[in-house]
Amino acid sequence: MKPIIAYYRVSTQQQGKSGLGIEAQKEAVARFIETEGYKLAGEFVEIETGKGCDALDRRPQLAAALAKARKAKCPIIVAKLDRLSRDVHFISGLMAQRVPFIVAELGADADPFMLHIYAALAEKERALISERTRVALARKKAQGAALGNRTNLAEARTKGVESNRQAATAFAANILPIIRQIEATGTTSYHAIADALNARGVRTARGGEWYSGTVRNLMLRDWAR
Repeated sequence: MKPIIAYYRVSTQQQGKSGLGIEAQKEAVARFIETEGYKLAGEFVEIETGKGCDALDRRPQLAAALAKARKAKCPIIVAKLDRLSRDVHFISGLMAQRVPFIVAELGADADPFMLHIYAALAEKERALISERTRVALARKKAQGAALGNRTNLAEARTKGVESNRQAATAFAANILPIIRQIEATGTTSYHAIADALNARGVRTARGGEWYSGTVRNLMLRDWAR
């Protein structure tokens, strides 16, 4: 069977119900591997944004996946193209790494040229949506409309609290599978788990380093559910 390296990514603000959580990505990759006859030779998980031209510098797990794929002379698979990036320039840079990339959603026949086209289309679509939103808001403002809800502040605060709670829950759901993998190696103390997460390049929801207290709070959140 042909070896392949899996790479999964979620951003720190990812909503679990978006369908792009780590478990959903793993399921998509597993289906592809079973159908196409590959053998999983390694998995790398990243909790990091995909924005910015320096995104690869801030994604050590992707760099590690590239290094292992070069050594094994095998491709890297992702569930969706945007798990690599939504930026066509970034995608072009990855193609220059001379490591084949397979996108489970697009199938085994999607070559680098097709990946560039899909990335360019996605980038253009986002730009058009952003521009239409900007023009619509400017038109409303010119017509004298008050933008934003200035009356129901209490309701807005309540929604904000609930939104933050949901984001924290979604973040915990994405991190916990990584913690379970770490625990399976015999690493069980909060301090040791924090060190392992930091060593893997995984960041907290605020983009910082892990400490025993932050690990404890996240794991208690899971037990309290």
